[in-house]
Amino acid sequence: MISKEQIAADYQLIQDEICAALEQCDGLAKFEEEKWERDGGGGGRTRVIQNGNIFEKGGVNFSAVHGQLPHTMKKALNVDQENFFATGVSIVIHPNHPMVPIIHMNIRYFEMPSVNPEQEPLRWFGGGIDLTPHYVIDGDAQYFHAYLKSICDKFNHDFYHRFKNWADDYFFIKHRSETRGIGGIFYDRLAAGNELKWDDIFEFSKALGRSFIPIYTELVNRNRNTSFTEQQQLWQYQRRSRYAEFNLVYDAGTKFGLETNGRIESILMSLPPTAKWVYNYQPEIGSEEEKTLSLLKKGINWV
Repeated sequence: MISKEQIAADYQLIQDEICAALEQCDGLAKFEEEKWERDGGGGGRTRVIQNGNIFEKGGVNFSAVHGQLPHTMKKALNVDQENFFATGVSIVIHPNHPMVPIIHMNIRYFEMPSVNPEQEPLRWFGGGIDLTPHYVIDGDAQYFHAYLKSICDKFNHDFYHRFKNWADDYFFIKHRSETRGIGGIFYDRLAAGNELKWDDIFEFSKALGRSFIPIYTELVNRNRNTSFTEQQQLWQYQRRSRYAEFNLVYDAGTKFGLETNGRIESILMSLPPTAKWVYNYQPEIGSEEEKTLSLLKKGINWV
């Protein structure tokens, strides 16, 4: 059985790889690291990049925490056990360019000892990656989803369709009746069984983590030199406001961090540095803004 220590160590390595590649992609900004300890057990490494050539604000965070699960989280997870271990890498990048998309990725592992010491611990993997373009560019969306499908198909031909639909449902802003972006893939409580082995699930988790750099550097480099107007940047700030709304109202990772006494700065690093709420905004008919809003819906087949 893969140990939780091995999983945490491999996740730390993925954090290192991603940070090095993002610094190279930006060409100016460097990550600042803050190591922290959690009251109750464990800790992590928060790494933030700011005010770069292309990355206005971003975080690549690693954590490995343990301790007693609060009652509210036991109820939310529908478990009886008290003790838990959780480790993962979480990424959010907000670019300074309206044609470069916001991106989010998370890979994580959760474990609880069984109530019966003779039984295996309760454990699972979760994660996902999704894209939030300020302007939906068809070719970029197709590239993004095709790359994710290629990763999924290496492990299970049902993964992409299943996890893509899950992402569509999860990254949905109910009070706006729109998706946060163009989705991606999302999964939770992925465990061994039904021909899935623990080693394969762990390898899938790492492959997903390592897909971040080739995907995002491609999308950044496609669009970073495109000129834009002040009006397009205003639209970017408005789309960021929807991102903030989702993370504060619906995001399960934010809720878990807050409920388990996580580090507030690390949890809320996903919020954009600048966002605007324009009252009752109506896009011009036929505009790129109207096109983008028309594509913020579930069930679009990008591949």
